[in-house]
Amino acid sequence: MTNLRDRFKALDQLPTPDLWYEIEERAMAAQPTTRRSGAWVLIAITLLLALAIGGAAVIGSGIVKLPPTVDATASPPSPTPPSPTPPSPSPSASASASVAASATPAPSGAASWIATGTMSLARSGHTATLLSDGKVLVAAGGGSGVSGLLDTAELYDPASGSWTATGAMNGKRILHTATLLPGGKVLVTGGADGISETSVHALASAELYDPETGTWSATGSMMEARARHSATLLADGRVLVTGGSGSGSGTDSLASAELYDPATGSWSATSAMLEARSEQTATLLPDGRVLVAGGNSSSGPQLASAELYDPGTGSWTATGAMVTGVAGHLATGLPDGRVLVLGGSTSSGPGGLAEVYDPSTGSWTAAADLNGEHAGATATLLQDGSVLLAGGSGSSGGGSSGGGSEERFDPATGAWVATPGMLEGRADHTATLLDDGRVLVTGGVSAGGMLASAELFEPGSGN
Repeated sequence: MTNLRDRFKALDQLPTPDLWYEIEERAMAAQPTTRRSGAWVLIAITLLLALAIGGAAVIGSGIVKLPPTVDATASPPSPTPPSPTPPSPSPSASASASVAASATPAPSGAASWIATGTMSLARSGHTATLLSDGKVLVAAGGGSGVSGLLDTAELYDPASGSWTATGAMNGKRILHTATLLPGGKVLVTGGADGISETSVHALASAELYDPETGTWSATGSMMEARARHSATLLADGRVLVTGGSGSGSGTDSLASAELYDPATGSWSATSAMLEARSEQTATLLPDGRVLVAGGNSSSGPQLASAELYDPGTGSWTATGAMVTGVAGHLATGLPDGRVLVLGGSTSSGPGGLAEVYDPSTGSWTAAADLNGEHAGATATLLQDGSVLLAGGSGSSGGGSSGGGSEERFDPATGAWVATPGMLEGRADHTATLLDDGRVLVTGGVSAGGMLASAELFEPGSGN
């Protein structure tokens, strides 16, 4: 395999070396490597997800996670998610998975990946939100080349498999959060409009996207600038924003939390978390409480602690700690009310672990280990109740030709089942469950650089 650093030598001579440095390092991180120390892995995931900044002052995101994600990478769960069909028994987690993905749909019943329309711009650190009409809004993030950070947005139409431009955001923004509000608008909060290797310029601003007009408008700014934070839609329609990192070195985590009221477009403070954390996950539970787990503290190793927010009282209470401290991980609410946490970075490197939280007991139990390491991956709850884990460095994100090690978690058996690999290996992308049950994956980074491509996962039946 050609050494990627050699491929960047010419680019290093350009007047924007920081930009190419970020791209180079991100690409290198996407290649399969031996396990790095926890500190360097976390730095790589965080800075590389932000990517091409060329000349911008400071960073971003806490979703970068680096996501996430969002959840870093994904929109917060709706107050009342549709009840999926109970999962079918799955093959053993040790089942081999070397099914080649193809642009041609697989025979009926077989899971597969197929290519779909390409975005107008390569991007990473962006958000993807399923709108009420079934289209997907992809907004801003980091672009390739000298464009650096983006302020653009575009829409994907599942019916035609094509992309169309929509209104630009009010400013450049990367590694922010995006939340679909009950009225159909999308709330975007925080993130960063500049990053460097050592600093972050976090944003307090927020804006709303109106699908009816295809335009963005400013709304009330948060009380505190933050990136690498979480945003969760509560059952009453308000949005809870927690933690993250503020402007500065990018290593200081926040304990503060605040609430957005769509009716007034304003923010109000709520009780601070018990621990400061960034790159944490926040998951809405069936009883309306929010589970916040893991993340980075301002100093020391990744956190194993977890806490619960009660919207009724505006207070936080401690709950059981995870088995392993982790940050930049993924969290998915399961149909039975439990929460699956997986991936991310631990003190020993990229996480290949998974744990399940049970709200009825307030405790965590270790789940079957992943079949590979998935830093910068996505986790999507499918309509059959299983969870699709796609991409990430150290797995399918390790190459640009696809054929990776995507896998699915079966809550009924607690096992991971190998599934066909994506057409193109990628990390720090987005994954969105469409109304028809397919999953749209967009952008991200591969060993060859940033991606504009998109592809669809078709679950098939009996898989």
